[in-house]
Amino acid sequence: MAKHLVVFQPSGRRAEVEEGTTLMDAARNMGVDIETICGTKHTCGQCKVQIQEGEFAREGIISSMEHVSALNPDEVKFLRRVKEPNMRLACVAEVRGDVVVFVPERSRAGRQVVRKAARELVVEVAPAVLKYYVELIPPTLRDTLGDQERLLDALHAVYGLEGLYLDYRVLRELSDILRASEWKVTVSVWRGREVQRVESGFVDDLYGVAVDVGTTTVAGYLTDLKTGKVVATESMMNPQVRYGEDVMSRITYAQEHEGGRELLTTAIREGLDQIFTNLAARKRLKPTDISEVVLVGNTAMHHLFVGLDPVYLGKAPFPPVLHHSLDVRARDMGLSSLHPATNVHVLPNEAGFVGADNVGVLLAEEPYNQDEIWLIIDIGTNGEIILGNREKLISSSCATGPAFEGAHIKFGMRAAPGAIERVRIAVGGRDVSYRLIAPPSRREEVRAKGICGSGIIDAVAEMYRAGVLLPSGRFAKDLDTPRLRRGEDGPEFVLAWADETDVGADITITQADVRALQLAKSAMYAGIKLMMRRLGVEQVDRVILAGAFGSYIDKVQAMTIGLFPDCDLEKVYAVGNAAGDGARIALVNAAKRDEADRVAREVEYIELTVEPDFERVFMEAMYFPHMKDKFPHLEEVLGRAVGA
Repeated sequence: MAKHLVVFQPSGRRAEVEEGTTLMDAARNMGVDIETICGTKHTCGQCKVQIQEGEFAREGIISSMEHVSALNPDEVKFLRRVKEPNMRLACVAEVRGDVVVFVPERSRAGRQVVRKAARELVVEVAPAVLKYYVELIPPTLRDTLGDQERLLDALHAVYGLEGLYLDYRVLRELSDILRASEWKVTVSVWRGREVQRVESGFVDDLYGVAVDVGTTTVAGYLTDLKTGKVVATESMMNPQVRYGEDVMSRITYAQEHEGGRELLTTAIREGLDQIFTNLAARKRLKPTDISEVVLVGNTAMHHLFVGLDPVYLGKAPFPPVLHHSLDVRARDMGLSSLHPATNVHVLPNEAGFVGADNVGVLLAEEPYNQDEIWLIIDIGTNGEIILGNREKLISSSCATGPAFEGAHIKFGMRAAPGAIERVRIAVGGRDVSYRLIAPPSRREEVRAKGICGSGIIDAVAEMYRAGVLLPSGRFAKDLDTPRLRRGEDGPEFVLAWADETDVGADITITQADVRALQLAKSAMYAGIKLMMRRLGVEQVDRVILAGAFGSYIDKVQAMTIGLFPDCDLEKVYAVGNAAGDGARIALVNAAKRDEADRVAREVEYIELTVEPDFERVFMEAMYFPHMKDKFPHLEEVLGRAVGA
């Protein structure tokens, strides 16, 4: 029986399956959870998936609708009103060739745990939007002043506001609202100059949303603009994932597919509309009650949201369309859930692939106000690095790839229930213990399905410390443990035996998995080393791990594999989603936007790949923890020599 490669997105799980296998059975065998209320009886229609078409160079395959069985009559009633193209029911469609399958958010049974919680921030509350209540004197035959002028005169008389003008959409609605409210209204004024909304009666609520558009995940924070407190959080997988896992693959899609850029832009805007709707519902609001949005994202995500051409970001010298911050109305961004006049503020880009998200990190952590040398690492599909202090700051970007997200790892998966997130291995590799992501109420019943990013770092670090892996990343030979064996793809190490898992197979770490992690961590470490050389420093005083992923990795394990240079581990800590925190700061305090524009221009961007000895520095960093560098602070913690 012929076998074909099936790849599921956004989980990144892949395996060869026999021809004729349904996509649902393939998903189950790989630990990919797809909703099926009816138990695959073809009666619920909940298992909708999208067949991706085109060449997928990373997988080395061409995916096509022709690589699954023909549409079944049972599917028609569930798919005829679906807007997205190439949709099928996983319980019906059978594999006929190599295929890439995207599982939409609504079809996922085991939803990814998107860890982008908000932390407490201390910032002066001074938002760009303020609300003013006024009671107007109705017009008479003796007083026929226009409605706009009557409103502006009242705002001047009561609050001293001058030079205001009305957004055109507000002007169109004004007359009806004034009369329906008996001339008693609440007026939203943006930055002391533009009337962006007029509401009937007295309205005291004032809310805004800070948004972090990550390559893999998107998070929104509904914030009370009177107190600065986050009152609701909503997150989702970036809906652009179906068009490519990383930045470059999406840029390539936008370039090579007709209408590709528009598809990517529409996908993220529709996703944000869903986030706004869900956030508003949490507080029993309407999305139109959101007074302002502040958004951050890397340069490619920034361009694709705004609707700018990202193609030249992928070509030397990698210039963005613009560096400066941007204020655009919701109607111009195609955000249909918001009031048309709602302002969307996008923080500035630095350069190349170091975008508004990095500026958000700068605002949140303020390394430009420090005397110590700070190293801030935002770990994700696209790693971003900041190094320096008040005297000088430099930044760079490195393509770490999706290995930290669990992609391109044989049993890798996103952070979802059933993912191994912590690993401990005894010396010699005979005994392994692990911890799974699981809801507290179901911790006893959840079984292993795969391994997520934090678990991969743990596993490889533990394998190195236990003697399973050599410093070069190769497996040790003649180790006396049944867990180390030769599999179909070469040597592999068993983390969980089949009877402990939910996928009917041993969950292993292969040599290819180790290499994928080495490439990702080497890109990060090499970038940091070159930046340290450019700044003229041999040691960093503090390491700050930003990003949701950085919050869930063990700092000792991360240093063990050489993710970052040696540092006092007491001064290595995670700060969570600092990019999102920066967006919240700019949302709550409008003056911080000017600070963001200034700092973004002061940071020196370094293009790492043009450094003359980049390849040598990169190869040295492939070793655990490094070929030459010493790690005295790590030795102190582990109680043995490591590194050079």
